[in-house]
Amino acid sequence: MAATPTAQQHSDWQHQQDQLQQVAETAFADFRGAMLALDPRNGGVIALVSRPGFDPNLFVDGIDSATWRELNDSSDRPLINRALRGIYPPGSTIKPFMALAGLELGIRKPGDSISDPGYFTLPGSSHRYRDWKKDGHGHVDLKRSITVSCDSYYYGLARDMGIERMAGFLGQFGFGKRTGVDLDGELAGLMPTPDWKQKRFKQPWWPGETVIAGIGQGYVLASPMQLAVATMALANQGTVYKPQLLRAWRDPATGQTHQAAAVVAGKIPLNVGNLQLVREGMIDVMLPGGTASGAGANAPYLIAGKTGTAQVKGIKQGARYSESATAAHHRDHALFIAFAPADNPKIALAVMVENGGHGGSVAAPIARKVMDYWLLGKLPKAEAAPHVTPDAEQEREDSAPAAPDAVTAEPEPTP
Repeated sequence: MAATPTAQQHSDWQHQQDQLQQVAETAFADFRGAMLALDPRNGGVIALVSRPGFDPNLFVDGIDSATWRELNDSSDRPLINRALRGIYPPGSTIKPFMALAGLELGIRKPGDSISDPGYFTLPGSSHRYRDWKKDGHGHVDLKRSITVSCDSYYYGLARDMGIERMAGFLGQFGFGKRTGVDLDGELAGLMPTPDWKQKRFKQPWWPGETVIAGIGQGYVLASPMQLAVATMALANQGTVYKPQLLRAWRDPATGQTHQAAAVVAGKIPLNVGNLQLVREGMIDVMLPGGTASGAGANAPYLIAGKTGTAQVKGIKQGARYSESATAAHHRDHALFIAFAPADNPKIALAVMVENGGHGGSVAAPIARKVMDYWLLGKLPKAEAAPHVTPDAEQEREDSAPAAPDAVTAEPEPTP
């Protein structure tokens, strides 16, 4: 058990957390999706949003059949706790972990670079795995690959790493595993392996499936809670805490307030230099030239972030994605992970906006409002949800889609 806070300290902290929850819910506006904010120093859950929600008071005296049908049959699925049970392709938010894996496993050195033509091909194949930037990013090293979210870099890294080493390293951060949060119903997501595919589909694993797994697509699925926990481990140099909603309780007999002790679920041995390089790439994401520079503008503290735009529906080779021509529920998901201040992290978070489009323009601004309140006490101004111009050039990974209904898909657990 941790040190006992005074009643006033607990009251002040509870007020700040309650206000943060309100800020997070307001920032999410009318979007569907989820957001998790954790304290990277102990794993405490400081905000949790799942949208759309429902009024739990409807169940107090027994819900009527018409209201139950409305909730249960809604295409927006308000009864799903998306923070724990929503599982989605993580998209480019997986790239910092892939970059770190490349360094830690000796597959890449910090100065290793590629010349990106805008696509990647496997030896002996004409199929092009496209980069989100049609003409490529030019000269790209590991740090810049994070900052500009270069798909081609990670296609090649995934090919060289192999799916089994990828699954083993990312599994240390909690991908494909339940986090153990103190709420029921959490799903494990999926970090696939050849053995898993053989057991699940009776099919072999193909090299192209490794390539797209490297950018968080294909069979790879993660919940917002898993992304938040993994980001927390990046922030605190490799400590994986069990996330806890119960932070403190009051003894009714004595009136004393007790604080819950942090629970360490794992410690990842990481090279400090490698971790710093990945962090620098994530810091540059928030600066001019990065994929979330707009959300990072004028921040008085350092933010380490990573955008993601995960494909929901596949497109044919050579075709281009058109948001305006795509049904709303088949549009790309917008994701964002971050921790701040980057040099002394006090908050780590993950935002997932279903069919929201681009992580940098939709998900990252939500995170910025949450970080501004937690770190500065700054309340967001009332404003309309951001509008993303259809068909504007944006980060979008080219790959096969994940389960078409990923929010409720329950894949077979990894062996």
